[in-house]
Amino acid sequence: MLSWGRFRRSAPDLASSGRALLYRNGVGLAYLGTVRADGGPRVHPVSPLLVEDGLFTLLMVSPKLEDLLRDDRFALHTFPLQDAEDAFYLTGRARFPRDQALRRSVAAAFLAERALSGPPPGFGQHVLVELHVETCVLSRAGEQITWAAAEPNLHEIGRHRAMR
Repeated sequence: MLSWGRFRRSAPDLASSGRALLYRNGVGLAYLGTVRADGGPRVHPVSPLLVEDGLFTLLMVSPKLEDLLRDDRFALHTFPLQDAEDAFYLTGRARFPRDQALRRSVAAAFLAERALSGPPPGFGQHVLVELHVETCVLSRAGEQITWAAAEPNLHEIGRHRAMR
């Protein structure tokens, strides 16, 4: 499991492409998949934030936050494009940093991305979540590039073309 910064240093082209797809609308947008208490999937939109070498999101108290607190596994998938099939998908585990300076930095990035002069109602109760990367898939023009953090210093990258 790697922080975004370590993932970026390990697979810079994948991280750069992933960042571009996460931020293609000017703000971070993706679907977050979690595991419900009954073992079923739950998928909701979130606003991922790339700040200080980390991949973060700020979650309100909700079923998806409760899912991550109970079972820290997640999947994150970029929003679909209207004119292309490009996509970025990653899996990993959530962490819950308690560093208040880091939370302020991530909150400031959220507000700046949206050109907000102040936080929306209830924003102070949102929980800081850091998403650590275990695997990723980048799909572009029918080709898929997969990456996995098999061990701390061993990373595998594979390419294959989608069957048509």
